[in-house]
Amino acid sequence: MRVMANVGMVMNLDKCIGCHTCSVTCKQVWTNRSGAEYIWFNNVETKPGLGYPRRYEDQEHWKGGWELDRRGRLRLKGGGSIRRILTIFANPDLPGLDDYYEPWTYDYETLVTAPLSEHDPVASPRSQLTGRPIRPTWGTNWEDDLAGAPETASGDPNLRALEPQVQFAYEQAFMFYLPRICEQCLNPSCVASCPSGAIYKREEDGIVLVDQDKCRGWRFCVSGCPYKKVYFNHKSGKAEKCTFCYPRIEAGLPTVCSETCVGRLRYVGIVLYDADRVEAAASERDPRCLREAQLGIFLDPADPAVREAACRDGIPADWIEAARRSPVYALAVHFGVALPLHPEYRTLPMVWYVPPLSPVVSAAAAGRGAEPDPDDVFHAIDELRIPIGYLANLLAAGDRGAVRDVLRRLAAMRAFMRRREVEGVTDETIPAAVGMDVPEIERLYRLLAIAKYEDRYVVPPAHRESADRLLAATDTDFGCAVDDEDRFADSAQAYRQQLVQLDLPGTRRRGLTAGNPPEGAA
Repeated sequence: MRVMANVGMVMNLDKCIGCHTCSVTCKQVWTNRSGAEYIWFNNVETKPGLGYPRRYEDQEHWKGGWELDRRGRLRLKGGGSIRRILTIFANPDLPGLDDYYEPWTYDYETLVTAPLSEHDPVASPRSQLTGRPIRPTWGTNWEDDLAGAPETASGDPNLRALEPQVQFAYEQAFMFYLPRICEQCLNPSCVASCPSGAIYKREEDGIVLVDQDKCRGWRFCVSGCPYKKVYFNHKSGKAEKCTFCYPRIEAGLPTVCSETCVGRLRYVGIVLYDADRVEAAASERDPRCLREAQLGIFLDPADPAVREAACRDGIPADWIEAARRSPVYALAVHFGVALPLHPEYRTLPMVWYVPPLSPVVSAAAAGRGAEPDPDDVFHAIDELRIPIGYLANLLAAGDRGAVRDVLRRLAAMRAFMRRREVEGVTDETIPAAVGMDVPEIERLYRLLAIAKYEDRYVVPPAHRESADRLLAATDTDFGCAVDDEDRFADSAQAYRQQLVQLDLPGTRRRGLTAGNPPEGAA
């Protein structure tokens, strides 16, 4: 057993109001510069919808994440080394600008300089790339609040096999907000996709970062990430991604998106896991069992044996204590009410979601001839306005049973607290129906509903005394479960030599030699 620590996040989707404050603050802190106009490390999507970039969840098209070969071994879905070398100058799995959007501003000068006229002047949109007038056709939140959903949302990959059930009629519409950042995966496919070794997973806290000095702009990390949270800065010629606000994390502070979240739906904490079992967990054959496989590698920080092993592996004592108090561990492992986003990608993501507990569909209630008790939803879990099948495709690789169990726990918490606070009745049968007791229900309620700042963010500061050890280990950074066989070059130098030996069309034209890499190659 090799104990390592990874920062993680849980988002309670029941509390997200879609205000986009997290996106704006992240944008101002991290991507408010030339070349990053279209880059949003944090964005909030309305579901159902195509998302950002458009249809990013359709891995049959984009080939992101991992898959199993015939022998059950992990391999990148985008193909092996030969395929990627042959497509180095024309990557078919790379999203285009239209899949994101062409960033624009407005011709505000017209408002200032327009002469007097009968009609008010209009500030027309202009491209931030070319400066020419454009007509915007897509954006990060183009489908906000189901805007245009009847025309676009039918292409949502999560609606497969659900189209007859889902209707976009106003009176029956269902929607919820899905905030997204980099998943800081335990088995990141972006790391394995990078030919120059520029993307690495930090050993001390598991944050995935891009070394700007090593990045050569090949952009295989963009196509390799199934969540499409790695971007290419067209000005610098480098890849960029969410840094999980690592300077704040090192100081013991939560991420900017968490700090500024209006709904207080985000939780940040440390999770201990067994690094020796990552590959086996990601290689689970049944996609519906991947969540349980990932939970199996998480370690109980209250277990004396785990604490002893963690100390032996160099994890500071205050980090172990922070892991014991971690809200991420509590919600994902102890209570089991948080689910990973698309576990079938096999990256073992570390940003998990508490699914929304939506109202019962009124049409279904009317069919029974009477309105049910709004808190008594045990009998109507399958009739909630947000279909279980949709949530299962999004958060459980299609396993409806996993989603149903989570929603039953959330419904039990709501029903128990309502009866106790409104009617003054402590009904112990409600938590018992979902395998919990009264203290457990109360603890879950405090964490999800009224948790204080120090309960939502348990982030231990970095240890300066370990800096030398970590700096010495930068040449052998912990990357991902599959780090050698599927990585088509150990370094950019070896990669360039392979290209020259193959004598691919265009290599001589670009002046590509073993000692002369192209500036900002793509």
